[in-house]
Amino acid sequence: MAENATAKPSARPPFRADQVGSLLRPDALKQARERFLGPQTADRHLGPHDNAELRAVEDRCVCDAVAMQESLGLQAVTDGEFRRRSWWLELLLNWDGIAAHRTGTVAFTWHTPEGQEQPFSRLWVNGPIRWKPSPIVRAYQFLKSHTKAVPKVTIPAPILVHIYGGGDKGIREGHYKDVDAFWHDLTAAYRQELAALVAAGARYIQLDDTSIAFLCDPKYRETVKSFGNDPDALLVEYARRINDVLVGLPADVTVTLHQCRGNREGGWSAAGGYDPVADVLFNRVNVHGFFLEYDTARAGSFAPLKLLPKGKLAVLGLVSTKTPRLESAGELMRRIEEAARYAPLEQLALSPQCGFASSIKGNPVTPADQEAKLARIVEVARQVWRD
Repeated sequence: MAENATAKPSARPPFRADQVGSLLRPDALKQARERFLGPQTADRHLGPHDNAELRAVEDRCVCDAVAMQESLGLQAVTDGEFRRRSWWLELLLNWDGIAAHRTGTVAFTWHTPEGQEQPFSRLWVNGPIRWKPSPIVRAYQFLKSHTKAVPKVTIPAPILVHIYGGGDKGIREGHYKDVDAFWHDLTAAYRQELAALVAAGARYIQLDDTSIAFLCDPKYRETVKSFGNDPDALLVEYARRINDVLVGLPADVTVTLHQCRGNREGGWSAAGGYDPVADVLFNRVNVHGFFLEYDTARAGSFAPLKLLPKGKLAVLGLVSTKTPRLESAGELMRRIEEAARYAPLEQLALSPQCGFASSIKGNPVTPADQEAKLARIVEVARQVWRD
């Protein structure tokens, strides 16, 4: 690519070759959960546990995952979310006031690889939202002490509680009759969580979100209207609410926002390009970079990247975690070149479209597939940006 000579290294996260967060759970970890938590609850257990033997297995598996990521040349590593059952519920259900209806809701549905539709979990705010010391912080502390790379921590974005709680209508069906009071307490809890992470040394924090990407889908825009919310007004509010939780973070803390249209065991939920949300997403959300799903046509074209402002990075999620097919270096370089028609090359980077295991079962890929895909990302990033 001709632009190589002018592309500058990424001095702070996100890096040219990066990854979203979750990794496939090793069989040893899955078996240990069954052994120490019980076979009926191991794949459903959420939140912290006090089993020292299981924690020892988790520790070993995290160390192995860190070594794998470091050996590939990734500048930032995660713990694979190995101590979580779910990418998002571990944090939220640990706090007071938030519960999940696990049988689901048809307001949002999964499309499985077999073409079936399944309901999402529904959140219920059944009491005052209050922060409690987090299992995420404890997990981060272990990661930080066991890597020489930049330790990255992921948490669900606050706006998920609103949209998966049924919007304004659903929130009022629970404890809060005043939606502003709900946002006040949720924001306070998130600020406490972020403060605890920063105090533990976290300097690379990612908010994982599907809400804004779902507003790209005409089907879910209608769903949001049924909640009593205008989709465009809600988008602006979501940007403001994210910014509210980030107030007061130290200047050396990098925050990124990951956008996903659903990622569970190879399935997906939403479709639609970033066009309806790009201006607000890129220009009103006060983060340093965006991890953007771009592995299928469901995410639309790169044209919305023309709205990316100077100083922010777009990490192109071109490598799929949903399929074992290994993307070729040439294919990825061609797509990066296409994206660079809309945003400067120095404002782009490369990653998978999402994690490899948003829940404990994981996507239909093998550990060898996972490692090959991460290695390909590093390989291509070195060729394109020559960092």
